[in-house]
Amino acid sequence: MSGLPEGASVALHNISRGIGRVCFRPFFRVRVHGRERVPRTGPVVLIANHSSLLEAPIIFGMLPRRSVFLTKEELFTGAMGWFLRRIGQVPVRRSEPGRTPLLACAKILREGGLVGVFPEGTRGAGEVASAERGAAWLVRGSGAVVLPVATRGTLREDRHGFRSRVDVLIGEPFTVDVGKGRTGLDEATERLRGELAALVRSLDELRAGHTEKAEL
Repeated sequence: MSGLPEGASVALHNISRGIGRVCFRPFFRVRVHGRERVPRTGPVVLIANHSSLLEAPIIFGMLPRRSVFLTKEELFTGAMGWFLRRIGQVPVRRSEPGRTPLLACAKILREGGLVGVFPEGTRGAGEVASAERGAAWLVRGSGAVVLPVATRGTLREDRHGFRSRVDVLIGEPFTVDVGKGRTGLDEATERLRGELAALVRSLDELRAGHTEKAEL
């Protein structure tokens, strides 16, 4: 199993991951904390906060396994759209996931893959004040473990001089029992939101203490 949607190129995906690990180095000092917590096998729903367009490619590059992200459909035009599809990313409407992309991701999870979701839906300040139900729906249908990931330092106002610091904090994977119906999705979504918000707060505390870790 490739862990990618039909039509994606494993070779191009792997090359792109390598590029993602190095392409930000001229501009940022990326610090990754907790990379060893990423499950190397089995279905995983990765949830992350979303402040800018940089989080997805940074996380994509630092993960030690293939990953498929739900990515806003506005990016899937022209050459960029072709490239995103070929590396296995799935277009989704912001704040309205729809069944087609979710079903595509559910298939990947059933095959033991990793799917990344920004559960806030629309891009905000990365504070995780609200969350959409797509991640909980994917967990319910696949039994996947949830991997929270927090990122700070990508916003322009957070940058300080040349090669400013960006931190990625990977939390402990956990399981969620998603109940039936909309109520079950709402309760699980609130659990995911709370876990991710707590991880973002932990990262803020870590950055305040200026703790250093391995560079991406």
